Amino acid sequence: MTEGDLSIRLVKCRQRVIQDLLHERCQEGYWEGHLSSSALSTATAITALATMDRVGHETHSGHLQQAGLRWLASQVNDDGGWGDTTCSLSNISTTTLVWSAFAACDGLDVYPEVMAAAEQWLSRRAGGLDSKQLSQAITQRYGKDKTFSVPILTMCAIAGRFGEGRKAWESITDLPFELAALPPQWFAALRLPVVSYALPALIAIGQVKHHHAPSKNPLIRGLRKACRSITLRRLSSIQPSSGGFLEATPLTSFVVMSLAASGEAANTVAQKGIQFLKESFREDGSWPIDTHLATWVTSLAVHGLGRKGCQQLEAQGRKAIHRWLLDQQYLQKHPYTQAPPGGWAWTPLPGGVPDADDTPGALIALHQLSENPASEIDRAMLGIRWLLGLQNRDGGMPTFCRGWGHLPFDRSSADITAHTIRAWHLWKPYVTPPLQRSIQVATRRALDYLKRIQKEDGSWDPLWFGNQHLEGENNPLYGTAKVVEGWLCLASEPAEEPSLSHAIQWLIHQQSDDGGWGATKGLPNTIEETALAVSALALAASRWPRKGHPQGLRLHQSLRKGAGWLCQRVEDQSYRNHAPIGFYFAKLWYFERLYPMVYTAAAFKALGDGCHEEPTHAKLPNP
Repeated sequence: MTEGDLSIRLVKCRQRVIQDLLHERCQEGYWEGHLSSSALSTATAITALATMDRVGHETHSGHLQQAGLRWLASQVNDDGGWGDTTCSLSNISTTTLVWSAFAACDGLDVYPEVMAAAEQWLSRRAGGLDSKQLSQAITQRYGKDKTFSVPILTMCAIAGRFGEGRKAWESITDLPFELAALPPQWFAALRLPVVSYALPALIAIGQVKHHHAPSKNPLIRGLRKACRSITLRRLSSIQPSSGGFLEATPLTSFVVMSLAASGEAANTVAQKGIQFLKESFREDGSWPIDTHLATWVTSLAVHGLGRKGCQQLEAQGRKAIHRWLLDQQYLQKHPYTQAPPGGWAWTPLPGGVPDADDTPGALIALHQLSENPASEIDRAMLGIRWLLGLQNRDGGMPTFCRGWGHLPFDRSSADITAHTIRAWHLWKPYVTPPLQRSIQVATRRALDYLKRIQKEDGSWDPLWFGNQHLEGENNPLYGTAKVVEGWLCLASEPAEEPSLSHAIQWLIHQQSDDGGWGATKGLPNTIEETALAVSALALAASRWPRKGHPQGLRLHQSLRKGAGWLCQRVEDQSYRNHAPIGFYFAKLWYFERLYPMVYTAAAFKALGDGCHEEPTHAKLPNP
C-alpha cells in the first residue's frame, strides 16, 4: 500500500469515527457511555436484598433476586466459574461471591448443575470450600490490602457458606471501625488496612464482625461498643443523596448487607442503599459496577475529537458540553474525602469523588473546547491548584488523597502523574507567573518520579487499567503509552531523553506482526491498546529525526503498520469491539462501550496533529 492510499484511508476512517462518536451523545449533549454488566456486582446486590429480607425488612425485591440468579446462571464460563464482566476470565473473587449469592437467595436447588460446576472450580482453585481454604486463596490475590478480601469473606459468612455462629467468622479479619470516629485528617497517618475510598466498608463490615464475633480483648470490645453509634453517624454523613457510595454497586451492597446482618437494617443508610440498588437494576437481571463514568468519557471524547471534530459540533452543542463540564467541577469541600474545591470526579452523580485522573482530563477537554482558554482561567487555576495540592512527597500523583501511599490503590501512579503533567503544560501559558513557577517545580518533581519508577525494560505500569491475560494483571502498554504522551508534551527532542527513548522503543517492540498491540507482545490485540500505542507513537514521530536515525526509521514503520491495523478495524466496524481493560476499585474488571471509540478517535487525532494536519488532510510521516 502506498503512503497516499493510507492517507486517504486515514481521512475517511477518522471522519467515520468522529461521526460515530458524535452520534453517541446523550440527549443533553454530553457522553454518558455504558458500563459492562458485572457478575460480581449482581451477586453482591442480590445478596444485600436477600439479607434485608431475611432479617424482616421486606424489600419487595424477590423478582429482582430471581432475575439476578437467572442472569448469573446464564453467564457462567465454560470452566464453571465467573469473571467480573461478560468477557472476563473466571477469577476466585467473583466465583466465590456468586457461589455465596446463590445460597443467600435460595437458588441452590433451582440451579444444582451450575452450583456443582462452581464448587468444582473453587475446589480446584482454592483446594476446597471451607473458610480457611477460601480465605487463603482470596487473601493471596490482594495481599495486605483488606479493602476487598474482607468484604468477600464477610459476604460468605452472611450467606451461610461458612456455617453458623462465631465459627463462621473466625477466618475474617477484624476491621478497626472504631478509628473512623477520629478526625478525617488523621486517617492517612493511621495506616488503615483499607484504601482511602473504602471508609464505608471499614465501618459497616467492621461492625458486622464485631456483632457476630466481638474481640476477646475486653478493652477493644468495650471501645468498639462505645464507637458504634459514632461511626454509624459518620457513615450517614458521607452517604451521598443517591444512597450509593461512590455510585458503586459492590461497595453499597457490602455496606447494606453488613448493616442488615448486624441489627441495623432499619438504619437510614441501609434503607437509602437498598433504594440505590433497586434503581441500579438492569432489565436483563444484572447490575453494573457503577452507574456511569459520564464525566470521564466526555473528557476522553472531547480529547479524541480534537478541534477538528469539535468544529463539526454545532456551536450550541459545543457550548453545551463546555458548560456541562464546567458544572461538574467541585466548588466546595467534598464530604467524603475532605478534598478542597477544584477537582472533578468520574461522574456528575452525587456519589462521585474528585480525583487526579478526571481532573486533568476535564482540564484538557476544557482547553480543547475553549476558543479563548484565557477566558476560563479562574476555573482552570482552581483545578491546577487542586492538583498541585494533591502531589505526593515522592513527586507522583495519587488518585484521591495525598499521603495514603501504603496500599496499592492509594499510591502515586505513572499514568495519573503523566496525565497531570499534560494538563499543567496546556494551561501553564495562561496562568499567573507565581503559579507558572509552581507548575514548573511540580513538573520537575513528577518527571523525577517517573524516571525513578520506570522498569528496566523501559515500561511503566498504570494503576486503574490492566490486562487479564498477563500474569500480575498489569497493563504496561496502557501505562507506557500514557507516560510517553505526557512526557512528549515537554520534550522537543525525545531522542535525547534516555528514559523516554527507552519507553518508545519498548512500545515498538510490543507490536504484533499484524500491526496491532496487546498489553505486551504475544497477547491478543485489542482496539483500545492498539489505539493507545498509535497515539503515543504518532506524537513521538512528529518529534523524531526522520533521516539517519535507525530508531526513527523503526518508529515510522511501526506507526504505519499500526495505523493500517486501526483503519482495517474501522472499515469493517470491528473497532467498536471492547475489551475488559479497566480496573474499578480493588482490581474489579470492567469494560466501557465508548473506550474503543474514544481511544481510536484520539489515535487518528494524534496521527493528524503529529503531522501538522490541515483540516482536510491526513498524512503519515515518511520513513
